[in-house]
Amino acid sequence: MKKQVKFMCTAFRDGFQSVYGARVFTKDFMPAVAAAKEAGINHFEAGGGARFQSLYFYTNEDAFEMMDEFRKVAGPDADLQTLSRGVNVVGLDSQPRDVIDLHAKLFKKHGISTIRNFDALNDVNNLIDSGKSIVDAGLRHEVVVTMMSLSENIPGAHDPDFYEATLKKILDAGIEYHSVCFKDASGTSTPQYVYETIKRARKLLGKDMNIVFHSHDTAGVSIQQYMSAIEAGANQVDLSMSPVSGGTCQPDIITMWHALRYTDYDLGIDIKKIREAESVFKDCMKDYIIPPEAMTVNPEIPFSPLPGGALTANTQMLRDNNLMDKYPAIVEAMAETVAKGGFGTSVTPVSQFYFQQAFNNVMFGPWKKIAEGYGKMVLGYFGKTPTEPDAEVVKVAAEQLKMEPTTEKAVDINDADPNKGVAVAKAMLEKEGLPITDENVFIAASCKEKGILYLTGKAQVNGIRKIDHEEEAAKKKGEYTVTVNGKAYGVKLGKKSATVNGADYPLDVAFGIDEKAIEATKGAVSEAPAASAGAATGSHEAVSVNAPMPGLILRIEVKEGQKVTKNQVVLIMEAMKMENEIYAPCDGVITKIAVSQGQQMQSDDELLVIS
Repeated sequence: MKKQVKFMCTAFRDGFQSVYGARVFTKDFMPAVAAAKEAGINHFEAGGGARFQSLYFYTNEDAFEMMDEFRKVAGPDADLQTLSRGVNVVGLDSQPRDVIDLHAKLFKKHGISTIRNFDALNDVNNLIDSGKSIVDAGLRHEVVVTMMSLSENIPGAHDPDFYEATLKKILDAGIEYHSVCFKDASGTSTPQYVYETIKRARKLLGKDMNIVFHSHDTAGVSIQQYMSAIEAGANQVDLSMSPVSGGTCQPDIITMWHALRYTDYDLGIDIKKIREAESVFKDCMKDYIIPPEAMTVNPEIPFSPLPGGALTANTQMLRDNNLMDKYPAIVEAMAETVAKGGFGTSVTPVSQFYFQQAFNNVMFGPWKKIAEGYGKMVLGYFGKTPTEPDAEVVKVAAEQLKMEPTTEKAVDINDADPNKGVAVAKAMLEKEGLPITDENVFIAASCKEKGILYLTGKAQVNGIRKIDHEEEAAKKKGEYTVTVNGKAYGVKLGKKSATVNGADYPLDVAFGIDEKAIEATKGAVSEAPAASAGAATGSHEAVSVNAPMPGLILRIEVKEGQKVTKNQVVLIMEAMKMENEIYAPCDGVITKIAVSQGQQMQSDDELLVIS
């Protein structure tokens, strides 16, 4: 008699995050959920993590409505599970107790049955209040120990002794739980460490406790990790479905089924039905563009442990901001941010902090600009890091953020913070004349200004990478509408001619700028007068303030007609999930504001004018 290995299907949460940066419309994948249910799958990851904020940030949808729809399609008996980041719940910033409690109650209300609850620093203090709220709300609590590997000969916390000690702290803290997960978001833990860690956990927890192992195939060792975990005593693993399996994702259900053939273990599935469900899922996702790095095993990941769920989320943001060429250097720089940051596990939000700091180190120079999340982490505001952060980095962070290091519990700091909590979120809603509902309060608390943009109807769908069939058809026909100097032209390109507004002209296209050819034909085509930089307005010089990089207009701090002084903050742009202050380059008066809140800008776009 074979031993059945249980599994949770992560395709519709972690799979989406790991491949598409969590940017998937609800209506597009629900037929695949129905197909998976028909195939006999009844345990799904159905939200939380990045699949909460991403709906408000990118797809312009409501995450609570998505969870309601998931429950409706999956049926009343399915175990629907979400991911929570301890005191950070489903955001990058940590929260006070009232928001943590509201999170659990709302997720229960909207059809969730289990919450997997982790802390990236493995600071057990961050699991106590969040775990209590989950249990008090009537949900199953799956408590987590987070894992990753360190490079050869680099001392740190990540070994079986550390994981065993963390589990013992969870037990000693009296946290109520129903299941224990060992979560390796970067897929870098060595299979031998996985085996030894799970073996010790089984001894501590007894034969009846549900022990889960979770990983990604980013480093190419996930199946060996899973086999090691199962042999050591894990009775559940996380598996995904094609097209969001392998690479940055979990192993595929079919791949794991194949790996277990002729062993003493079995997934207990009808493989024919699973293949049919995957076929439906592939059809649902056929128009979504998969970035190449999502399907790739990356041999460099063990040296710079960038998790699957954060890898494509960040590369998608780099593409949004036309900065993808910086990606190799950022990954290389990330190793140092991990080592100097105190070896918190590279999983959201800490993985995002590592990446943001690596991004800043590449863009502005090493440690010249401390990312707020990274700085607060090394200063202790998210809890205690596994090892002490680099003293010089701590000093620089304290100076730049104007904050002192702390050993106070993160949740106590947040409870005392006048800028956090349910009351603050209600005030944000009242200011905009929005209904005060529990759902709106939580959206405002966890998504802040971008949540308010969604609730006020100012948010827009953005960053969704799907094939535009109308655009592709137009490209095949060579048909374009080109607007030059405010005038539109209908252009159809042939091999040797171009038809412009019905008239045919000879056409020749060459790569590069041929200055001699351009000089020879000057005057043949009327040229629009070039706009002069700093054009005069009356007798006063007008200075245009342009976007230094692509990003979202988060807040406008000035009004037209307002006097400003040099280096005064005039607006806040968000790029790479970081807020960037834009300063006035001179004294003057705001004569034009060219943008609105929620608008997506490109580099050098005009933001405002100072005269």
